[in-house]
Amino acid sequence: MNALSNANRTPAGRPLRIGFLYNHEGVHQVRHSAVVIPQMLARHADVQITVLATSEALIEAVIDVCGPDLIGRVEIIKLERPRWRRPLAGVLDKVSPFSRIDNLFSNRTLFAKLDALIVTEGTSLILKKLRGLEHLKIIRIDHGAGDRSIGFTRTFSGNDLVLIAGEKQRERFRQLGHLRDDQMAVVGYTKFDAVGAEHKVGKKLFPDDKPVVLYNPHPEPKLSSWYGMGIDVLDFFRESKDYNLIFAPHVMLFRRRLHVSLESWVARFRRDLPRRFHACPHILIDTGSSASVDMTYTLAADVYLGDVSSQVYEFLIKRRPCIFLNAHGARWQGGANYAFWNFGPVVDDVGHLATALKDVAMSHANYRRVQDEAFQETFDLQPTASSVRAADVIAGFLRTGYLAA
Repeated sequence: MNALSNANRTPAGRPLRIGFLYNHEGVHQVRHSAVVIPQMLARHADVQITVLATSEALIEAVIDVCGPDLIGRVEIIKLERPRWRRPLAGVLDKVSPFSRIDNLFSNRTLFAKLDALIVTEGTSLILKKLRGLEHLKIIRIDHGAGDRSIGFTRTFSGNDLVLIAGEKQRERFRQLGHLRDDQMAVVGYTKFDAVGAEHKVGKKLFPDDKPVVLYNPHPEPKLSSWYGMGIDVLDFFRESKDYNLIFAPHVMLFRRRLHVSLESWVARFRRDLPRRFHACPHILIDTGSSASVDMTYTLAADVYLGDVSSQVYEFLIKRRPCIFLNAHGARWQGGANYAFWNFGPVVDDVGHLATALKDVAMSHANYRRVQDEAFQETFDLQPTASSVRAADVIAGFLRTGYLAA
């Protein structure tokens, strides 16, 4: 075990000052950590919580998860930054997370008052490099539980503690050497608590009983099916009489015109959605509402159609057929980054989509065992809620400097 130094432990007799940070253009990460806040308040009297968010939309999302009684129980701060840098941000945000970095730098005096900051993404590690923040512990509740390499980078080692969903992530981090055992804790998948996923029933979103397909492309410019196949996929369903379609891409796909991957250094322009798709009664289009991030669509669909989004694991809370679109010619077989493509047939050409859909119900039996095993390895679900486990791990770590055995 690796203890915090005595100098860095919270002084006895005063509350732990913990910030929950929401510093993103979208609200899709909120449910992964906000659900822990009420559990911290209920179970740990020596905790003072501050919610720090960069937009009103993020604050509203936090309150939606935690309930309106959160107001008054915690301090809620909307982070501000100099107005004169905003025009510059409008340009640089197209190719970098400039605004997120600016939000961190501009509010460093607020962060200095905290003992720990709970985050859901990696930009916050920049705080570790700023003077006066040497004491600040950064604890990451990872959002998503997919297989892509971006979820297992060396940068995770900069966190003081990483809370992960299951053994799959722990074993991979061990193998890569990016996290020590005393630097990560398996707590399950907190988002399932936030949306009540294990007991939630899928909504009926169409008036008939045709099979419902969820098309959920990712924005990643190298790996996504959207740029090369997306319009053809939508045209297939527009012309089909056999299916209803939910088109609910990753919420960031339509938030930006230009998508740049800082991992592969590939850039792609996102084209507008042609009007012809909006007039189809059997196609539901949602490019970013709360329903696209609260599992409404992953629970309502009969078939998942996607590429590299970790949402496929959320879809498998109820085992159902999956189809994957290989638009970038990946040689994916046997690769850890594409492990989830073993959950169903992989289509390299939209012309083969009709056959894959026609056979998917019968072929699902061939993939059910793989889905079961992967879901169990990905999510360590126990009778004790994941949000409770996360709250207790965080409080214990900050009080003692150790992870409980």
